[in-house]
Amino acid sequence: MVMRALRGLGLLCSLFMLDNGEAAQSRAPGSLLSGAATTIQQKEPRMWMTVGDRSFAIVLADNETARTFSALSPLSLDMAELNGNEKYADLPKALPTNAGRPGAIRSGDLMLYGNRTLVVFYLTFDSSYSYTPIGRVVDPSGLAQALGTDGVRITFSAVEPGFP
Repeated sequence: MVMRALRGLGLLCSLFMLDNGEAAQSRAPGSLLSGAATTIQQKEPRMWMTVGDRSFAIVLADNETARTFSALSPLSLDMAELNGNEKYADLPKALPTNAGRPGAIRSGDLMLYGNRTLVVFYLTFDSSYSYTPIGRVVDPSGLAQALGTDGVRITFSAVEPGFP
């Protein structure tokens, strides 16, 4: 009887530690928050963003905009430079929106301006503009260098099976 109680207690402790580990992971610096209304976590769907010979993993937001954008892939866009901090291009079709003012834009944020303009930000700054979050580059180191200072062709593609 005592052994059964101890096993049950051990199981409960294990489950509690596992749950706390997942909760801590969702709050970890790599867990990615993009605005108050939309969270982006590492367990959510991903895609690739390829610039020249560099590929960047993108974690998609949990919203209809991100799902609709992902369904457009593979998608190659010639993206223009704007303000020394972003690349933008019009999408082939309008996407659903739920825009808000994120306040701070971070390097690697992938956003929708209006209902059709895709924006990739490569610097962190404050903004009063409204955007709908689509996703975020997992590791934006080297992103600014890959995008350069002129227009650039960027390809967005669905993730292959087995990609973490």
